[in-house]
Amino acid sequence: MSSYDVIVIGAGPGGYVSAIRCAQLGMKVAVVEGRETLGGTCLNVGCIPSKALLHATHMLHEAEHNFAEMGLKGKAPSVDWKQMISYKEKTVGQNTGGIEFLFKKNKIDWLKGWGSIPEAGKVKVGDDVYDAKNIIIASGSEASVLPGIEVDEKTVVTSTGALTLPKVPKSLVVIGAGVIGLELGSVYARLGAEVTVIEYLDAITPGMDAEIARQFQKMLTKQGLKFTLGAAVQGVEVKNNKATVSYVVRKDESEHTITADTVLVATGRKPYTTGLGLDALGVALTERGQIKTDASYATNVPGIYAIGDTIEGPMLAHKAEDEGMAVAEVIAGQKPHVNYGVIPGVIYTHPEVSNVGETEETLKAAGRAYKVGKFPFLGNARAKANFAGDGFVKLLVDAQTDRILGAHIIGPMAGDLIHEICVAMEFGAAAEDIARTCHAHPTYSEAVREAALACGDGAIHV
Repeated sequence: MSSYDVIVIGAGPGGYVSAIRCAQLGMKVAVVEGRETLGGTCLNVGCIPSKALLHATHMLHEAEHNFAEMGLKGKAPSVDWKQMISYKEKTVGQNTGGIEFLFKKNKIDWLKGWGSIPEAGKVKVGDDVYDAKNIIIASGSEASVLPGIEVDEKTVVTSTGALTLPKVPKSLVVIGAGVIGLELGSVYARLGAEVTVIEYLDAITPGMDAEIARQFQKMLTKQGLKFTLGAAVQGVEVKNNKATVSYVVRKDESEHTITADTVLVATGRKPYTTGLGLDALGVALTERGQIKTDASYATNVPGIYAIGDTIEGPMLAHKAEDEGMAVAEVIAGQKPHVNYGVIPGVIYTHPEVSNVGETEETLKAAGRAYKVGKFPFLGNARAKANFAGDGFVKLLVDAQTDRILGAHIIGPMAGDLIHEICVAMEFGAAAEDIARTCHAHPTYSEAVREAALACGDGAIHV
């Protein structure tokens, strides 16, 4: 088959989900992917392998710090790094293989190779050219590296190299205090590495609710991570398998260096559109290199759409998935809608951190009157029993209507707990709606209800 209703370029979370949704809607679909496996960055060298290592090292932490108190005696397990990497790879394989099965189930063709668009309605893969009534660009993103830094994925690595280091480094410098840097920094800190995080701004996790960010930094510091904030990295020099990072502290312009076995560059990501031929096609881009689209994900070239990390918005797998389903429905003539005000974010450290909607800072900037309801996990029976009493739930609600405007959680299972609030916000619920909903005891989710109660007459268990 050389003619399709839709050809999707990229088999990451946005691309493969879009392809499956198109197939469900009765279209003939093909996906172009040059990797040996499906799933894109997320499943192969991002979300999934990093979560496997986070889980494994958290189990190690529990064995080292909490098992004895529970009556589980004996030596803490030693680390077999090779086996841990094998476990990670097995996890990746199970997930990527699952997508290949879904392609076969939905009769989606995998065009193996790297694609380009020689003209509207045409996709070239290798020497073959395919016809497509519609083309969806879902080519994802790649690591963005600061000028003056050369990545070799051995001593100076991106997240990709950090997932396949031959051994655990004794010292690690992380450039950038965002999600990727803090997650992988946590992994190696638990494994015994001395981890130092250097961040240009004066706070970690840019854009996060400031109170949560401060508490989060305190917790990570307690776990052994060191932070140098307000520092501009000037370059990295590698000599004798050691890397020396030079940086300037912005408040006084003082110059400093730090040497480590490994440097992780975690300074964000940028759209990956290399080789697609967008310039020749005349596809409009933003100043940041993102593809410009309208509300229906259409570019300025008829028949070409773009989603996920290639367009504006947070670079999140679940955001790309929602857009993937939406653009499929657009092509099918439906009227989908993605609510960008209710897209959760999660950091999978321990404790986890999650958020959705407004922060106190954005509400103050907008001049909106709001109330805050908070509840600490120390008041939650399940959390105390599980050595997970650090952190709290924070709800932000409209001062007049009680409608939920945002939520921020730092604590156990924060990435799962946030979705109760997401559903509530999607339906325009008030904090009182959550407060009057029965929550099972003992569960972590009771902390969400207590925070909702705190928006009214007050929480019960604090």
